[in-house]
Amino acid sequence: MNTPAKVVLIGSAHPLRGGLATFNERLIHEYRINGADAFIYTFSLQYPSILFPGKTQFSSEPAPDNLPIYIRVNSINPFNWIRVGLSLRKQKPDLVIVKYWMPFMAPCFGTICRIIRGNRHSRVITIIDNLIPHEHRPGDKLLSGYWIGSVDGCVAMSRSVMEDLEQFDKKKPKLFCPHPLYDNFGAPVSKEEAISRLKLNPSFRYVLFFGFIRDYKGLDLLLEAFADERLRHLKVKLLVAGEFYCDQAPFEEIISRNNLQDMVIMSNDFIPDSKVLNYFCAADLVVQPYKSATQSGVTQIAYHFNKPMIITNVGGLAEFVPHGKAGYVVNPDPKAIADATVRFYDENREAEFSANAAIEKQKYSWKSMVDTIGQLVHMIKK
Repeated sequence: MNTPAKVVLIGSAHPLRGGLATFNERLIHEYRINGADAFIYTFSLQYPSILFPGKTQFSSEPAPDNLPIYIRVNSINPFNWIRVGLSLRKQKPDLVIVKYWMPFMAPCFGTICRIIRGNRHSRVITIIDNLIPHEHRPGDKLLSGYWIGSVDGCVAMSRSVMEDLEQFDKKKPKLFCPHPLYDNFGAPVSKEEAISRLKLNPSFRYVLFFGFIRDYKGLDLLLEAFADERLRHLKVKLLVAGEFYCDQAPFEEIISRNNLQDMVIMSNDFIPDSKVLNYFCAADLVVQPYKSATQSGVTQIAYHFNKPMIITNVGGLAEFVPHGKAGYVVNPDPKAIADATVRFYDENREAEFSANAAIEKQKYSWKSMVDTIGQLVHMIKK
């Protein structure tokens, strides 16, 4: 596919933090590698503080090198949307990319993109994380419908999102491309080195839960699984690495009720990019016990570090981890999660699953994402 000459991505990027920013920066880096004049318009205001459940929206790390990022977009100011839209409409980028993850952003993104498309030159593509949110609110479908009407074509990162798209527009060009590998967290270090860096006890083995903690991600199920007597005898600890975006009290109650204080290590600050590798490299196994999902960037970080996974059979998660090969796919149930964890250790599957993960991850490239977007643009031009 020919690389478009001028590409703009509208969305999260440095100085904002988190998986969205990481994804957007890595994608635009890929376009720049391919010779495009590619840049990002990020937020001056992403979320009003009243809507943001974390401690801060901003990164403490330096900006990525050689990546033009312009702080331009205010998510709640319609006058700003018009200014940004008119500016980009005049610049006439060949390709505009917007990653869509929640209906709150639909009015902002939709207004900007409708104005841009008025130049009859720029093609607007959306990459969709979730079209129908895990945590439903009134008006979600109306807002997502407005957003889909603002773009020329859609890339879904799971089959379940492809199915959701059919509810909104059956004719608009759409293609599936799985979430690419997060390959920007550095080279792996030995398990011993990672455990030392985190000041963990090297006589134990570690299971990792990673990422922002929300109710739908099922940490409660994983904590209940660790109450299983079989796990108490395996010298295994659960490492929970991520900031709470929901009430912490119910999880603390599970730990207290089941006397899990010695089995669970809570690391509940935001994990900066430079420290991510320590948590994954220290772990034998990554568990994603989600109650609902489309896809997860955590899967692609685990693949980068060749880590076996246990995932739940919800949404699109099972599309990405072949059962019995790179991990286990189980029901979102504490006993099923405990059974799989015990089986993983009893059968000594770490080396086998890690080797298979190293093979499986080769299909998740940033080139594939860029090529899929190129195919989509070609479909629109037809």
